[in-house]
Amino acid sequence: MSVILDIDLDYFALFEHPGRELDRLLAWAARPVDFVVQHHHEAYARWRRMVAAGAIGRPGLIIHADEHHDMMSDRPPANFGSFLYFAMRHWPECRVVWLTRQPIDHPHMWLSEDAWGAVSSRFECARRLSRQWPKPHLVTLCASPGFIDERLSQTLLARISDWRITAKVCESPSAKVRDVARYHKLQAYRPRSCGPRSDAAGPGHEVGEAAAARRPAPPRASANSSS
Repeated sequence: MSVILDIDLDYFALFEHPGRELDRLLAWAARPVDFVVQHHHEAYARWRRMVAAGAIGRPGLIIHADEHHDMMSDRPPANFGSFLYFAMRHWPECRVVWLTRQPIDHPHMWLSEDAWGAVSSRFECARRLSRQWPKPHLVTLCASPGFIDERLSQTLLARISDWRITAKVCESPSAKVRDVARYHKLQAYRPRSCGPRSDAAGPGHEVGEAAAARRPAPPRASANSSS
């Protein structure tokens, strides 16, 4: 099984020093970004093609660095706001860690009870990187135009180009296969939940209508979508 680090540029808008955080994330990954897409469901379509072609193994873990969880609907086809749910259903052994500094809502608020029940045991949320996570075999990035300031987007994309030139892969594929197997056996690692709390939400932790208002509902159909 493979590990995918899936990055959305809007993740970095949450930080005081976005470029520094991008450098830190890619330094941890020990590899440059493999490809960039404009809309997130386009990355999912490419993952499926790469798995079908044998370019990567079936994903066992997706680390999703994004301001949004992208599990906002269980209605096909997959689109930029729902593709991660469909990835979890397409690969039933795949786990997802949503890496976000300020979670604004939670998938169970958007999915039907049956849909959430089918994936909830494989979904986790974390506010920071963990050394227990295995290094990725693939790093993909979504530009998400409209969700991040254009000047910041261009600055970060230029930084990513620099990483493509200078970064080196330091670990062997066999080591990464062992690492992902180890991850699935870890019982001690349970990241603090980013889900809505029953008590008053703290700063940067919105629930209900306030959270929903932060992002428009995903379109029902897309010419480039893949389910």
